Amino acid sequence: MRLKRFGRKGCAYYRLVVTDRRRRRDGGVIEELGAYDPHCTDVHQKLKVDKERVSYWIGQGAQPTSSVGSLLKRQGFVENLR
Repeated sequence: MRLKRFGRKGCAYYRLVVTDRRRRRDGGVIEELGAYDPHCTDVHQKLKVDKERVSYWIGQGAQPTSSVGSLLKRQGFVENLR
């Protein structure tokens, strides 16, 4: 699981995606799980995640990157994320 960058220069937002680790950062994805907007002022709107699908992929052995892991921990995922 990693963040896929979207938006224009200086105003980026990201989508939380499941992809093969050998793919490019913005390459093809298996599934989109949510979105992260670092510029949003509302804390609850900053990260939107489908928690059921994230739990499913972690159960299947998907490993989140360090940035995704810290975002998920802030959202309340207590599972072992590495």
